[in-house]
Amino acid sequence: MVGCQKRRTEEETQDICAPKFQRKTLIAPAPFADEISCQCQAPHEKLTITQARLGTPVDRPVRVYADGIFDLFHSGHARALMQAKTLFPNSYLLVGVCSDDLTHKFKGFTVMNETERYEALRHCRYVDEVIRDAPWTLTPEFLEKHKIDFVAHDDIPYSSAGSDDVYKHIKEAGMFVPTQRTEGISTSDIITRIVRDYDVYARRNLQRGYTAKELNVSFINEKKYRFQNQVDKMKEKVKNVEEKSKEFVNKVEEKSHDLIQKWEEKSREFIGNFLELFGPDGAWCPDRTLYGSNWLLWFRGFWNKA
Repeated sequence: MVGCQKRRTEEETQDICAPKFQRKTLIAPAPFADEISCQCQAPHEKLTITQARLGTPVDRPVRVYADGIFDLFHSGHARALMQAKTLFPNSYLLVGVCSDDLTHKFKGFTVMNETERYEALRHCRYVDEVIRDAPWTLTPEFLEKHKIDFVAHDDIPYSSAGSDDVYKHIKEAGMFVPTQRTEGISTSDIITRIVRDYDVYARRNLQRGYTAKELNVSFINEKKYRFQNQVDKMKEKVKNVEEKSKEFVNKVEEKSHDLIQKWEEKSREFIGNFLELFGPDGAWCPDRTLYGSNWLLWFRGFWNKA
């Protein structure tokens, strides 16, 4: 009886420790950390990277944490989270997203607001849980509260908030696991493209119905962009007319060829029928079908068909 009760208690503990939301991310957005809580009552034993890579412990997943701003969420972000999620055979990925106030203070203005950035992370397939208003520097209290085993980030020292590397203490504690950055894509790169091609995007959005005020475009620039849009429309019309003209000329040439061919065929037929009006000796044959007014009617019909 005691053995059965002990086994049931272990099973209940394992069930409580199991991440109830782990597979839900495949069919629904990942939950926010402040809407759920880790109900694990078992001691959260400290793991080494070697143990985690062997798939231990067996009664719970390895809780991996990754944080960032995630402005203009792109494939580089997603790839980093994919790496964090697949670092160990059995892992649960928590993603911390810094608020607008904190980001603007330490890094600068963002394109997307914090709500938009939170929602972008919730819909990434690799994310199991999103922590809103994540801290800029990870404290022991924060790590303990969310029962974090390891922190995933690229290995380049992140200088910020008066520190040469905000992850230095995490690395010293043996809790840091590196991911690889994706070259050629970053939020800064995307913003650079927009700034570089600003006129193109401003003109496009004016054409789509946005006002100059919404785009923060001056009166003069608005008129310039609208004039350029009209010029582009005119160019497109001219191009279409040219293409249609070429198509018309091609059709006329084809039709002319068909008409000439039909005329040659009808001409041969006319000559042959005309010669039949005469006998072998060239004399006129009044008994033939094509005679007098009948012959004229046949000729008129042939001409109209041609």
